[in-house]
Amino acid sequence: MEEETAEEWEYRSLLAVDIERSAGRGDVALLRIREVLSAALRASIELSGIDWDACLLDDLGDGFRVTAPAGVRKTRLIHPLVHELAVRLRAHNRTAGPTTQVRVRIALHAGDVCLGPAGQATGGPLEVLARLLDAAPARTALAQAPETVSAALLVSQHFFDETVRHGFPGIDPDTFRKVTFTEKEHTADAWLHLPGHPALPADPDPAPPPSTPAQHPVASAAADRSTMINKASGHGAVYATQNGTQHIHVARKS
Repeated sequence: MEEETAEEWEYRSLLAVDIERSAGRGDVALLRIREVLSAALRASIELSGIDWDACLLDDLGDGFRVTAPAGVRKTRLIHPLVHELAVRLRAHNRTAGPTTQVRVRIALHAGDVCLGPAGQATGGPLEVLARLLDAAPARTALAQAPETVSAALLVSQHFFDETVRHGFPGIDPDTFRKVTFTEKEHTADAWLHLPGHPALPADPDPAPPPSTPAQHPVASAAADRSTMINKASGHGAVYATQNGTQHIHVARKS
């Protein structure tokens, strides 16, 4: 008879958070910003009606991954959780020095994960969550945002479809912008949001301006037409307007 395993698969909501530019600050500053993030994250989770002790918490070094308890509504992870976290970090940053400022990228996803006997979670949704956390659109948006913006949120398409697009209280779909990203082998659509920032996030990859022609016509002040000047043989110059009229002046030798 086959032995039964203690592993089980459950649908869970997933959150990951990573501190922007944490490297190079030194051990003392790193310990401090980790403490700030941990305290703010715990307070935000508890204020969202989620049992902190029932969450599975993984330490990412300069951030954390949270597997929410079964049955938690995904909307709570956006509102009030994400907004509470952004507010707390913004309040900390008002009085913090340069080495202890905390700005974060946040990723949200959900799916079936395998729960092991030791309480660990594994599975494909966690890989997707990691790619969302490292995605370039969120990195660029946070780097380009005003310093008062303390977080950039990237939500998977699945999470967006089941939460954001419905416009539940506290969640405004108009403040999310669709992006496409490729991180390692993973390419997908996601939705970008800057908590506390009234405008949509700027396009992190704006299209380059169209190239200008090599030859620029000279504008006429009297009419919306242009004149080109071309050299002609015989010591002369040819003046041609756009309507096809040509004026030829020939320089004569004395």
